[in-house]
Amino acid sequence: MTQQSHETYSMWVEGKEVAGNAEQLGIEDPATGEIFAHCHAASAEDVEHAVQVAQKAFRSGIWSKAPRHIRADTLDKIAELLTKKMPSLIELEVRQTGRAIREMNAQVPTLVKWFKYYASLIRTEERSVLPTMGKLHNWIDRKPLGVVAQITPFNHPMLIAVKKITPALAAGNSIVLKPSELTPLTSIELGKLFKEAGLPDGVFNVLPGDGITTGKALVEHPLIKKVDVTGGTPAGRAIGAIAGRNLAAYTAELGGKAPLIVFEQVHVDLVVNGIVFASFIASGQTCVAATRIIVQNSIFDQMVEKLKSKAQSIERRMGSPKNVESMMGPLISAKQLVNVRTLVDDAVEAGVEVITGAQRMTWNSVLDGTDFSKGYFFPPTILADSARKKIVDTRIWKEEAFGPVIVVVGFDTEEEALELANDSEFGLGAAIWTQDLSQAFRVTESIESGICWVNTHHRNDPSSPWGGIKSSGVGSENGIDAYHAYTSPKSTIINYATAEEGLASDDWFREGTGEVRYG
Repeated sequence: MTQQSHETYSMWVEGKEVAGNAEQLGIEDPATGEIFAHCHAASAEDVEHAVQVAQKAFRSGIWSKAPRHIRADTLDKIAELLTKKMPSLIELEVRQTGRAIREMNAQVPTLVKWFKYYASLIRTEERSVLPTMGKLHNWIDRKPLGVVAQITPFNHPMLIAVKKITPALAAGNSIVLKPSELTPLTSIELGKLFKEAGLPDGVFNVLPGDGITTGKALVEHPLIKKVDVTGGTPAGRAIGAIAGRNLAAYTAELGGKAPLIVFEQVHVDLVVNGIVFASFIASGQTCVAATRIIVQNSIFDQMVEKLKSKAQSIERRMGSPKNVESMMGPLISAKQLVNVRTLVDDAVEAGVEVITGAQRMTWNSVLDGTDFSKGYFFPPTILADSARKKIVDTRIWKEEAFGPVIVVVGFDTEEEALELANDSEFGLGAAIWTQDLSQAFRVTESIESGICWVNTHHRNDPSSPWGGIKSSGVGSENGIDAYHAYTSPKSTIINYATAEEGLASDDWFREGTGEVRYG
């Protein structure tokens, strides 16, 4: 369905659309600056109500104690419906994020895999029996935690929501999701889709709103047993402190400043294609975007020249995000544009060399006539050392711009490359490009990141852990680890000794001072 101007979206609580009591959110199209929809937002009282609803659903056992095949069948049904509703969800995702439709056409269909993966996982999960000493049978069950809070960002609204929702539902939890106030609409649509698939009311709830009001009330709530957030590192630290006070479990995927090392034994054109994909997909607004390109000096000039040509080719083919021929969309908001421009301007004023880009786009698109000045468009930008200023001495080497901006630096030795790559407080994603297998092993082992790609980037699978070290987060998404993180282990120990054996060994306070069992 085509979204009409100023359509109003409600919150999703207890399987129905509900009005919110906080100030409504205006949802902006980043390509035009136009408010195209409004969305109800949750007050602290709305949060209280939604958490109680989720808790009631959890305590009822309708989902938390449902047989695993029922949960698996429901996840599979969601996957089936998601496939059917893909076109309208993609259209809405493009509108609220400004992401180019060619990206969403490629990304959104992959979300089906997460529902199928976790359905398969709970169908085939095996229960551990531990090698406990004596005539004891000790097994482990995994129990859902209860009501969990999930906080998602603006850059991949559906993808990141689905990565959190699927293991939480598979495990039997109830969810209260707070999407970014910039991009809440597809999360609400997911709620409707889940109901249609048979998910019981109250198990999945969506509360749009800002972080200060809605987010804070949610993570502070004493019934919340786990907080799972994707966002910036400062927000992650603040949320983690609150979760810690409540002794709630905590998972956080936070900031990044991913290095990409290029060694001389590579196919240069292949690497250039890999770098621009790693750096400029989603207009550079991903936590694992390659932002620091570290290139062996023997091929440095050739790489920079080809990167420049490719970046300018992308810029020439930018237009409306709805145009399937458009290569890259705008930044999400005026605020984000200011953030990117501030870091770029700081580096340029310090005297680094601008290879290409570095100025806000204010002209009309050559591709389709889109007026870039109405949206938040910024071109693919490449910065490098100049004769008078090294890029490593600027803020943009250390700070996350979250935009289509890369810095390129040279190195001579493997040790230098690693030193540059690890020169960051972040440790989420990293990549190396080389045809030398032993070098690939050495460097991946020493690079400080939670995810490391060799000769590729952004690869993501439901089975593959996704998380960072250092200031990039706590815990990880995906795989069996994420499922386990949405459960608590329950150890059950049965003594199957005969009464006679028990009388002989377990009379702790018997007469006399003979040996007794402990443990």
